[in-house]
Amino acid sequence: MKNKRMIGFILVVSGCFFWGIGGTMSQQLFSQGIEVSWLVSTRLVIAGILLLITQAIFKDHHQILEIWRQKYTAFRLVTFAIVGMLAVQYTYMASIKEGNAAVATLLQYLAPVMIIVWVTLRGQSKFTKKDAVTIVLALCGSFFLLTNGSLSAFAVPLPAIIWGLLSGLSLAFYTLYAIPLLQRFDSLVVVGWGMLLAGVTMSFVQPPWDVDVSNWTGSTVFYLIIVIIFGTMLAFWFYIESLQTLTAKETSLLGNIEPLTAVLATVLWLKEPFGSFQWFGTSLILAMMIYIALKADQKQDVVSE
Repeated sequence: MKNKRMIGFILVVSGCFFWGIGGTMSQQLFSQGIEVSWLVSTRLVIAGILLLITQAIFKDHHQILEIWRQKYTAFRLVTFAIVGMLAVQYTYMASIKEGNAAVATLLQYLAPVMIIVWVTLRGQSKFTKKDAVTIVLALCGSFFLLTNGSLSAFAVPLPAIIWGLLSGLSLAFYTLYAIPLLQRFDSLVVVGWGMLLAGVTMSFVQPPWDVDVSNWTGSTVFYLIIVIIFGTMLAFWFYIESLQTLTAKETSLLGNIEPLTAVLATVLWLKEPFGSFQWFGTSLILAMMIYIALKADQKQDVVSE
């Protein structure tokens, strides 16, 4: 069991690491004129197709269509794709557009708090000392990491706050709603179809084929490949797969490695300054990760259908 938990720990940390790298690469694509809506639809469609192809080649290919043969699982999959996968993407980007990335990320990572409140109210888990410690470490760590201790970052319009809160709610929903599907189907099938459906839906707003490539450079193609393969395909797959061995609370809390990775990538790659409060925030997030790894729950949370 400990080995399985360690695999889950490695998966979620790796997935969120890729999310952070993908976010930094996306920022570079935006600076080169790539539209947000085009990137969202394109990355989801391509990554979804690649995941389903991987399932067909290396695992049980029958599951790819099996998930559609029952109304319950088909409905749940569509809901997961639109209300979960697509909503997480759109609300986060909208919050950044209306405000800034720091506030958007902080509000999105209220998701662990929402998850803990939900499973506690549903009687699926008790609020423990571990929950309190991890919440404080995660939120305080993200605050210092993203703002460097300055409250000026919170001077944003109300729409940015609303979109950010919706982003956190979407991430919490995305994490919890996938669990019953994962109990019956491989994560490649669930995430692959979720991405493809979300991408196709977004294509009605901005289709992947509607793009001007005349100004693209080699770096544009390179960043795009990294965003699709690592920042989308592997990131979402690893995150969802970790729910097989970790609780929803643990997976969402460990998601705070994403803003840490994004900030560190910006510092090391784009040569942005890194303040003393950001180092303090980094230490809090690392302490949270170590605390979760050492303080394993005696009983795994069970999310009912």
